[in-house]
Amino acid sequence: MVFASLEFLTLFLPLFLLVYAAVPASWRNAVLMFSSWIFYGWWSPLLLLLFIALILVGWIGGMAIDSTRTERQRMLMLAAFIAINLSVLCWYKYANILVETFNQVLSWSGAMPVPWQKIVLPIGLSFIVLQSISYLIDVQRRVVQADRSLVNFGAYQAMFVHLIAGPIIRYDWVARELRERTVDWPQFTQGARRFMIGFGMKVLIADTLSPLVQTAFSLSAPTFLDAWLGCFAYSLQLFFDFAGYSAMAIGLGLMLGFHFPENFNHPYLATSIQDFWRRWHLSLSSWLRDYLYIPLGGNRKGEVRTYVNLLLTMAIAGLWHGGDNWNYLLWGIAHGLALAGTRLWGHASLPEPPAVLSRVLTLLFVMLAWTLFRAHSFGSALDMYAGQFGLNGYALGDALRVQLRPAHLMAMVLGVLCIVYPAVDAWLARGGRPALMRAWDGAWPVAGFLLGFSLIASRGAVPFLYFQF
Repeated sequence: MVFASLEFLTLFLPLFLLVYAAVPASWRNAVLMFSSWIFYGWWSPLLLLLFIALILVGWIGGMAIDSTRTERQRMLMLAAFIAINLSVLCWYKYANILVETFNQVLSWSGAMPVPWQKIVLPIGLSFIVLQSISYLIDVQRRVVQADRSLVNFGAYQAMFVHLIAGPIIRYDWVARELRERTVDWPQFTQGARRFMIGFGMKVLIADTLSPLVQTAFSLSAPTFLDAWLGCFAYSLQLFFDFAGYSAMAIGLGLMLGFHFPENFNHPYLATSIQDFWRRWHLSLSSWLRDYLYIPLGGNRKGEVRTYVNLLLTMAIAGLWHGGDNWNYLLWGIAHGLALAGTRLWGHASLPEPPAVLSRVLTLLFVMLAWTLFRAHSFGSALDMYAGQFGLNGYALGDALRVQLRPAHLMAMVLGVLCIVYPAVDAWLARGGRPALMRAWDGAWPVAGFLLGFSLIASRGAVPFLYFQF
């Protein structure tokens, strides 16, 4: 079950909202927690047990740290509970690739590979673990007090509205609303509008481009147009899939009385790699900054150490994204090098390129890095790069020519318009918005939702890309 599915829209969500609205306010966290368990268990009742176990570990860990007096004991307790969370994450996420890599080494040496049955990665595990770690660290730092209520903490950790793909919500952001929150009709309608916008982004753009991307990244020898068309389509697909999910999560949160922070701020309009990471997946970027980069020393221990911290932080960010191949690690390292290079350029007092050129160069780097991120293996990434640099010819190949449909072109055009619209809208707002524009602002989310609903009714639901993380 996903947000963009008939099961969720016609069964789960209406029933949940009816029960949530009918029960007393003091019961709503319990309704939210148990409903979230049903939502998660829809995929696998067995993995639901793991999910509940992680919630218990986080709850018990918070109280254990909070009740410990000395700082040394608090740190030891924190380390122990973080180790439990990371052990679970590493086992499910990296055991397969480590065994696969080990078997490759054995094969090269002429030895027999180790028998291995692949482990299924529980959906949303990375997000669950990061939330738990941030909570435990904040308790240790005395930023928040440990929640003594298992129901309240369980509602925070299990909340289905953002459970599977973020945003990564810190406990202190919602602590007050977990205890007391209200929902009025304007807030509910605002949340519903935001949900419909995210739904349209996901279904109309991301899901439409999915077959085209799959074909392009499956080619063994893509041409110049094949590779760049696939890369461009994937850049749009990934953004509108993930930003669409975040918008739906924020909208659902508003409908329930929670205020989640924004997770994207027009990242494809960034003027540098630093600016890109101030705009892309903001909840992860801030998590990496506050719980990894700054504790490593940040930029406080000299230039060399700063560059090392940047590389290490982004490498870990890459590893966090995936464990089925090493491309994610390489992607993280590439971004770390780019961040270090940007910082070095600024410290060398070299002239800044024009704003338009900066945006183009930043987007070009991001798209080239997305190629590595999306490819099934390092060899597949090299095949795509060969195409992008014109080593396999330039004309559009037969596979993509047959696959390409007017709907794909319309989705790409719509995606580009949505990306540049904020800049245009800001310019229009200077002279006051015409009545027609205000009417359009109210009508288009509903129209996009209805069109998207008809599409999933005809072609079925497509899983969110970030489910794999």
